[in-house]
Amino acid sequence: MRWLTLYARSRQVPASLAAVVISAVVVWALARDGGEGPGDPRLPALVLATGAMAASIGLSGQDLALDRTAAIRWVPRRAAHVLLVGAVVGTVLLTAQAMGEDMATTAFVVRDSAGLMGLVALGAALSGGQYAWTLPFAWLGFSFFAPPSTSVPMQVATWMLLPPGTAAGTWTALVLTVAGTAAYAVAGPRR
Repeated sequence: MRWLTLYARSRQVPASLAAVVISAVVVWALARDGGEGPGDPRLPALVLATGAMAASIGLSGQDLALDRTAAIRWVPRRAAHVLLVGAVVGTVLLTAQAMGEDMATTAFVVRDSAGLMGLVALGAALSGGQYAWTLPFAWLGFSFFAPPSTSVPMQVATWMLLPPGTAAGTWTALVLTVAGTAAYAVAGPRR
């Protein structure tokens, strides 16, 4: 159990979890004040992206050379880390919704949290844990200001705001989850 505590501390899990909870509470408070309406996907996408970005700092350790000397294989540990963080980010939003304001369906939360964590993991593999937040930030910013999605490429570009069950949104999230988790699990964070 001690190794798990040390691992969580080295990955800044307490600070990341605090940021995830605070962002969910702020969005919940905004939704209670009326916000954009119950069908608007921007607020739940914002809280999920904020949670994924806050957790991204934990995708790199204090010392990469020390991480590489561990006796336990890193591939399953890294994959589990990404998937567990995605589950925690989604659970925090669903818990905030249970306290009152219904912002998004469970399918929407699962799809977006998985896709965003895959995107963060891909960012960590490409540019390191300290810059892993840039991919979901840029993609969310584009999605907020993009024109309405009428074509399949535009639906792929705005996948995190599409209704659940939309094929382009679901497949994009699935590809990002699998590709990002696999790249991060095998290669680890970039130095």
